[in-house]
Amino acid sequence: MEKITIDSLLQNLEGRSLTELEKIRKAYNYADNLHYGQLRQSGEAYITHPLTVAYILSELGADTDTICAGLLHDTLEDTETTKEEIAELFNKDVANLVDGVTKISKLNFSSKQEQNMANARKIITSITNDVRIIIIKLADRLHNMRTLEYKSEYKQKENSIETMEIFVPIAYHIGTYRIKSELEDLSLRYLKPDMYKQIEDKKIKVEEDSKTCLKEMYEQIKDILTRKDIPNEIKVRTKNIYGIYKRLNDGHKLSDIHDLLSLKIMVDDIPNCYQTLGMIHNIYHPINNKFKDYICNPKTNMYKSLHTTVFGPEERLVQTQIRTFDMDKVDSFGLTAYWNISKGNARDIMQKELKEKYQFFRSLLEINKAFGDNSEFIEQVKNELLSDKIYVYTSKGDIIELPKGSTPIDFAYKIHTELGNTMVAAIVNDEYVPIDCTLKNQDRVRIIKDDLSFGPRKDWEDKVVTTKAKRKIKEFNKK
Repeated sequence: MEKITIDSLLQNLEGRSLTELEKIRKAYNYADNLHYGQLRQSGEAYITHPLTVAYILSELGADTDTICAGLLHDTLEDTETTKEEIAELFNKDVANLVDGVTKISKLNFSSKQEQNMANARKIITSITNDVRIIIIKLADRLHNMRTLEYKSEYKQKENSIETMEIFVPIAYHIGTYRIKSELEDLSLRYLKPDMYKQIEDKKIKVEEDSKTCLKEMYEQIKDILTRKDIPNEIKVRTKNIYGIYKRLNDGHKLSDIHDLLSLKIMVDDIPNCYQTLGMIHNIYHPINNKFKDYICNPKTNMYKSLHTTVFGPEERLVQTQIRTFDMDKVDSFGLTAYWNISKGNARDIMQKELKEKYQFFRSLLEINKAFGDNSEFIEQVKNELLSDKIYVYTSKGDIIELPKGSTPIDFAYKIHTELGNTMVAAIVNDEYVPIDCTLKNQDRVRIIKDDLSFGPRKDWEDKVVTTKAKRKIKEFNKK
């Protein structure tokens, strides 16, 4: 990557007002002056780090205050300045963002020390105060992972494990797929360098061998959409290296990975998404069990798209992902897409969306309320939010996200406290099951309730894994 300068950052912010650009330059000059003489382990001037963090934020379309905070994010920790001084020179918003990032710096999730546990709690709960704090931290972590070659082998592995355990799941939960994918690949590169190189070589070969097939599909689909007067854009995508590694590690062969190659097709509205799907199926035979409608039923991080895997030319399996232009922004950038979609009041909309639509956020609030002890809080977050998930369906077809090992009781309380308190039976995939059976991915769950039931038994507490279910059962039995 070419060296980033303040001028290249400002060029990337074309369209901002002169006042905003001057404010960003002022933040750069202030940070450059404070960090003067400090060096990174690479030998570069320290200012290159906050400058790159700000550049990553500019690529996400971040607002001016967030970019200023990116430039200043290490000044409270590494220099003599104060939060009050930053507030006076810029504004309270910038000062609060810098302070928020400072409080969650120097994390070490593998350590059991109370201070580290407290810091860990701060980074996770910072999402509830202002999601921009965690976005700056993700940009900070991304640049540090990109320059990890200058650290010792021990530090490389430690940072990579921490990235996979904490930052990758958070990036997923707020929908920033691009950052998530790059963090996964960078972590794998240091944790399993030989495996990384093998898969990278295979990926390059697949991309080379598939050029003709993808070009033919691209041109044919483009031609049909243009003739139908459907505004469109098509991009070619290959699965990221970690994604391939995960599938191979699960026992699949490379040829079995149905979404190894993808065409991302963007159109102007939802009706044209479904029309495009019909046209693609008219040309290429689909694999019926590989069709997913995430428009009708979005993922729990608000990802929306139609996915269909078809038999393309040269007997190759190719996944096509069909979505609107706005959906593509959210699918690639998650909550940060609102900087582009909703200019001006994006921050408020991001917090509102997080609160109302993201199941991860509601579970996080529940855990934060239930656990006073920092180590117990971290343990529960790891087990419930940052570990493997299952996705099950309600009888209406809504997707519910639960931690692996969840039972129908967890499911009932996730839907509504009253449903959990009055449940008497559970039906999974049209069959009655014990209410404490372990649910599996894609199960269809229906709860049978009786308003005259005696309520949850005390021993249900040991049968559930989610914080909300445990708390509500305990509360009921106290009464």
